[in-house]
Amino acid sequence: MQKDPTPLSALNWDDLKFFLEVARTRKASSAAKRLSVDYTTVSRRIASLESALGTLLFEKSRSAGFVVTREGQRLLGYAESIESTLHMACEQVSGSSMALSGHVRMGCTEGFGSFFITPQLSHFVEAFPAISVDILPLPHFISLSKREADIVIALERPEHGPYVCCKLCDYRLRLYATQDYLNRHTPITQVSDLRQHPFISYVDDLAFSSELLYLNNLIPGAQAHLRSTSVIAQYTATLQGRGLAILPCFLAAQDPRLVAVLPNEIEVTRQFWMYCREDLRTLKRITLLWDYIRQVTEANEGLLSGESREMRFAQQ
Repeated sequence: MQKDPTPLSALNWDDLKFFLEVARTRKASSAAKRLSVDYTTVSRRIASLESALGTLLFEKSRSAGFVVTREGQRLLGYAESIESTLHMACEQVSGSSMALSGHVRMGCTEGFGSFFITPQLSHFVEAFPAISVDILPLPHFISLSKREADIVIALERPEHGPYVCCKLCDYRLRLYATQDYLNRHTPITQVSDLRQHPFISYVDDLAFSSELLYLNNLIPGAQAHLRSTSVIAQYTATLQGRGLAILPCFLAAQDPRLVAVLPNEIEVTRQFWMYCREDLRTLKRITLLWDYIRQVTEANEGLLSGESREMRFAQQ
């Protein structure tokens, strides 16, 4: 026998906000921090929602935290639609000054996020002080489905999902070393000379994208004596003058301590893709930041390709 549907009067709509945060973070403590309340408030709100709906929304696990049940997963889709509709409704009924405010979280690859996007965002928030931005420059995949970010810049285009996506840019990587390293080691005049030199590279089986595994393709037989999952760690190690590394030009070309080695022979081109959820793309603060990132990326084509050492900023 099918149970009667829950009357709307039994629901506290505000409880959905707590449900969304726990579903995304899987921790009541993390949800509490994001909502600026204490842990017990989150637990009480979730219990209230489960009681009103007459169903269990989370399974609690010591290792995995709050795991969404099948019924919770069904509610999650509807709750996210309600959240997106409320965002759009607020923009439609508020004035233009209110529309150009709010919060945006941007996820990005570690090197690009740290050395290009972060400097650009510092100018963005100065021009639009009512919009706050979180930048997440991380050496791993960032999930839009879990709302870990509103906009993501990644090495690969998402294969499926309710996303709006565009190719942001091409960027080039080259082989770099310090001048001190080059002075102290066997001269490098051709690719075959590189077999005598130590390299700094990725940990192959821990790289979060196959797009990062370019060393052996470019330099067969290359020996990486120091490896890291972090491109920033590789960059830092290269500055110590103990090896060579393939680094993004937007990172290494800005540093006068590094010299490109065989730049016309050792280079690789990759792409960055930018995407966000369809239901967020029309929000004015998302559109503003999206267009800004595209503008400053186009203005820095020279830096991204390794033809310039200087970063350019948008004229507001």
